[in-house]
Amino acid sequence: MSPEQLRQLLDDVQAGRRPAADAHQTLLGALRAEPLANLGFARVDHHRSTRQGFPEVILGLGKTPQQIATIASAIAERDHPLLVTRATPEAFEAVQARIPDAQYHDVAQAITRPRPVPPGRGTITLVSAGTSDLPVAEEAGVTAELMGNTVERIYDVGVAGIHRILRERHRLEAARVLIVVAGMEGALPSVAAGLVHVPVIAVPTSIGYGTSFGGLAALLGMLNSCANGVTVVNIDNGFGAGCVASMINHL
Repeated sequence: MSPEQLRQLLDDVQAGRRPAADAHQTLLGALRAEPLANLGFARVDHHRSTRQGFPEVILGLGKTPQQIATIASAIAERDHPLLVTRATPEAFEAVQARIPDAQYHDVAQAITRPRPVPPGRGTITLVSAGTSDLPVAEEAGVTAELMGNTVERIYDVGVAGIHRILRERHRLEAARVLIVVAGMEGALPSVAAGLVHVPVIAVPTSIGYGTSFGGLAALLGMLNSCANGVTVVNIDNGFGAGCVASMINHL
């Protein structure tokens, strides 16, 4: 039972929409539910949504399609939202065989099964420097949307043509939080943060030539930003950015 479901249950009892005895049985059922599903190769944390507001997310890397499908089924059985990151089409086929309404997002390489969740308070605006950054950007966007947020996208506005992002200033200023994704030298988050008064979550990507060192140059550039309000997640961590942005947008 999520915090929102518990609040709704108590509100229903207080308003007389639900008998106290019925609410008592519902709570007992939630308390008796096993917090972990031991699958042998994995232990699914069913109480994570109660502690953190969103259920366990499956990282597809290093797992077989059948392992992913088995974990996904355990999550879906509790009627939780489902998110699998870094998932292959083969993994999606295995998941869809068990969860027919699951969806695959090609660019983000993510599997989702949306369920009702509390909506965010404003808009998360997702900004990418180049088209090569889209897989990481879309991972952030899919994550934020699944968590109940409205997401706007502004793509291919890197600093090599800085007039492109300046033309979008009104959209940047309308956001409650920005996610800015960039590779190469990673300069775009600093530019965006200098134009707005909201938090900017910077996501370095591994896109770039030789001395980009697989995204390390972008990461260090973002960590050394002189603009206010910039925080940085790990290289290629679109999921982490989408998750933090959602938490901010729900405050």
